[in-house]
Amino acid sequence: MTSSAELFATAPYLDVANPTFSIRSPEVMAAREKSWFARTPYGIAVLRYDEVNKLLRDLHLRQGSYAWPAHNQASGSFARWWMDMLLGREGADHSRLRRLANPAFSPKLVKQMVPRFQELANALIDDFIEDGRCEFVHQFAEPYATQVICSLLGLPLAAWRELSHLAAEMGQALGVTYKQDEARINAATDQMFGYARSAVANLKQAGLGEDFLSSLIRANEADKNALSDSELDDMIVLAIFGGIDTTRNQLSLGMETFLAHPEQWSLLGQQAELARNAVEEIMRIRPTTTWVTREALEDFEFQGLHIKQGTTLHLFTHAAGTDPAAFANPEFDITAKRLPHFGFGAGTHHCIGHFIARGDMTEALALLARRLKNPRLDGKPSWLPDSGNTGLSHLPISFDRVH
Repeated sequence: MTSSAELFATAPYLDVANPTFSIRSPEVMAAREKSWFARTPYGIAVLRYDEVNKLLRDLHLRQGSYAWPAHNQASGSFARWWMDMLLGREGADHSRLRRLANPAFSPKLVKQMVPRFQELANALIDDFIEDGRCEFVHQFAEPYATQVICSLLGLPLAAWRELSHLAAEMGQALGVTYKQDEARINAATDQMFGYARSAVANLKQAGLGEDFLSSLIRANEADKNALSDSELDDMIVLAIFGGIDTTRNQLSLGMETFLAHPEQWSLLGQQAELARNAVEEIMRIRPTTTWVTREALEDFEFQGLHIKQGTTLHLFTHAAGTDPAAFANPEFDITAKRLPHFGFGAGTHHCIGHFIARGDMTEALALLARRLKNPRLDGKPSWLPDSGNTGLSHLPISFDRVH
């Protein structure tokens, strides 16, 4: 019988700290074939669907991303926010914040906003459709994701460029270059908090409604011990940052995926009802959140491996979502019914904003596929590092116009 020490010593090694490391590399796929986990500079990488699914729900583990600033010896306003906000809380504290925030992220809100999602998407498409080409990230994915957040928070649409810039700067913290970009990241975080506080002040002056931000403000005003002023600010910044950075990146990755599968794009253009499933399929095969992190609360055994208290586990969402043991045919197919992906995490820390993200991306993809026929690459794309939170920074496309 193989001992835990032998199991660990013979496991593959992945240098995830290397800025050139790719979550989709042959190296990762080979490691997944050899073992359910790999050793890394940051702890253990979990590579297979079944193990990722179990560990996301394992009570021996807590949400581990809170420790990311410490892993990078980083400090300042981003590190403070990252460790204090909802994602970094556990137990009763996490349950309290999640319970108070849930109404603001509800399916009811998403349903109410569908016409707004469609209006924003159509307006952006109108701006470039006559040209027969666009730079998809900066002419659609980025303004769309940011304008959705502006609409949620009652901010003027004209603020979208500044908010998007700040979110992108903050997003550098989630990659392996966090430490070298620390000053820029903290400056952007400070400015983002300024926007959050302005949004609260403006809405209070105008009068609360039945919208996303009003729901959070009411919870704060009803009992500041339940949701303090600083927790309210943290929650709003989380909504801005999470809504912009991940949606922008996921839409760009979605378009990149469809460019490689034109028959799937044509099918979506003919059957708009497939857009919801298309979002799920994109997030399975090309997630912007390339790993989900957990930390061991105590020593425990898992599949013959002794995991010590404090060990960090990085659960690789792409490797799990394309695991041939879970997906007999893992190729991209928007008609396929699949096991759940882990692009929004799972378990206690399942992404609280997933209804909004699914809703706005569904409407965007349906309209894009209907109005832009035969999209194809029209220049050289560029990418963010293929780890942490990834996506495209430049994606020039051309297409046939449909009005």
